[in-house]
Parts: sequence; C-alpha cells; structure tokens
Amino acid sequence: MRRNLEGRRGLVLVGYRGTGKTTVGRILAERLSWKFIDADQELETREGRSIATIFADDGEPAFRDREEQIIANLCLRDETVLATGGGAVLRATNREALRSVGFVAWLTADADTLVRRLTRDQSRPNPRPALTAAGTLAEIGDVLTARLPLYREVSDLEVDTVGRTSHEVAQAVLRAWSSGGTSR
Repeated sequence: MRRNLEGRRGLVLVGYRGTGKTTVGRILAERLSWKFIDADQELETREGRSIATIFADDGEPAFRDREEQIIANLCLRDETVLATGGGAVLRATNREALRSVGFVAWLTADADTLVRRLTRDQSRPNPRPALTAAGTLAEIGDVLTARLPLYREVSDLEVDTVGRTSHEVAQAVLRAWSSGGTSR
C-alpha cells in the first residue's frame, strides 16, 4: 500500500539484528548530509550500560519501556536517519512513531546469513543478548516468524541485504525514498 510521504522528515531502518541497519544508516546519512542515530547506541549512552546488561539486570519488559521512550524522542527529529533495534517494532506505539518520521525501509536477510553475521558479531565488546533459550538458528527462525508481520506493517520498502554490499543496499533505499514510492 502506498502512503502519502509528503512532509517526510527522515528515514527509518527496521529489521532483524544483523541485517546491516547501522552500517547502511551511516551511509544514508552521509549521502543525505543528515544526522545518523542508532537507537540502541543512544539507549546505551543514556543508560550508561550495554543492552545485554539492561536485559540481564532489568529484563526485557524494562528494556522495551526504555526503548519506547528513546524512539518517541528520536522520532521528533528532522533530517535524521534512524536505525532501530530489531525488536523496536514489537510495540504498536513504536510502529506508529516510526511511520510518523517518513520513509521506513525494512532490511532483510535469511536465517542462515543472520547466524553467520551474528556469530561474527559475538567478538564485539558488547555482544547482542540472546532473545530465547532455543539457540541461535532456532531463535532467529522463531523471532523472525513472529516479527515478519510487524516489519511488513511498518515499512514502505523491503530490501534483501544478502549478496549486496552496504552501499548497494543504501542505494536501493535512496532510490525508493527519492521516488516517494513503495516496493516489496
């Protein structure tokens, strides 16, 4: 479904963790000469601790409450490319806020690719927390299945990131955004 994007103030990237939202977001912001904000990084900065620590100490519901507050605030900014956390779409208030910004691009990848990317990311200083006790591949399959309708609901564009460079993904987003169109 096409929607009126007049008055669009920014770009939002949604999708499962490991789809490249942060990397692509930085490229988009640079090309547009806009500000880039990663919602998860913003939350960690404001809290003074990692997302993994927030999950461990306070639980997911408390994390989602903080995430909702951050998203509401960030969605008020103009000329901003916003990369969300993978679960930001879980709350209807977040989906509404994200759509209010303007153009929402959903970055995708298959479960096997995500496992490879997330396994590689575990070497980061603040690895991403597990979301279920099922294990990586099973977790990704279960969580993706649950979130697919939410990503679809909030997005104007779906971009498969598999086999594409971050610059190619950014170009696909810019092309669709500049035309004001939607594509799946």
